Amino acid sequence: MIIESIKSEYLRYKVLAEGAFEQISEEGLNKLYGDDSNSISVIVCHISGNLKSRFTDFLTSDGEKTWRKRDTEFEERNLSRNDLIKKWNEGWNVLLNSINALTDNDLEKMNTIRGKDITVAEALHRSLAHLSYHVGQIVFIAKMIAGKNWRSLSIPRGESEQYNLNADKGKRAKT
Repeated sequence: MIIESIKSEYLRYKVLAEGAFEQISEEGLNKLYGDDSNSISVIVCHISGNLKSRFTDFLTSDGEKTWRKRDTEFEERNLSRNDLIKKWNEGWNVLLNSINALTDNDLEKMNTIRGKDITVAEALHRSLAHLSYHVGQIVFIAKMIAGKNWRSLSIPRGESEQYNLNADKGKRAKT
């Protein structure tokens, strides 16, 4: 039940980022706002690299794999939309395969990240917090790019009261 709840939160953030990807052009996916900023493409490469590293052999090896080259994840690139989605899904596939293999009984098992032992529960929460931080960046950048054409990924401004009145009529999906 706890693993399913954590998985559900991961998937909620996946949907948010994908909703942002859909609202901007391919050029927008690679747009920089300053010398020391990251484009959505760079953030996607970082998330994918992180998820692949952390969740490959999740219970049996250190989450910081020797084959991961983290610094290269932050190198500017010009990804096509298809390449971005492919890279995004590579990380998610590794994560979801690992989570699907877990049960609540695994939460107290140990996991190692950069030589430090933590519980599986701690590793999952740490990863989820990291992911949500970067998804927030993706959404913020996409919203700046889309401008007035932005379609809210949650409850739109000025519609909270109406949403709350209708909240009982279905499952609440928005935050």
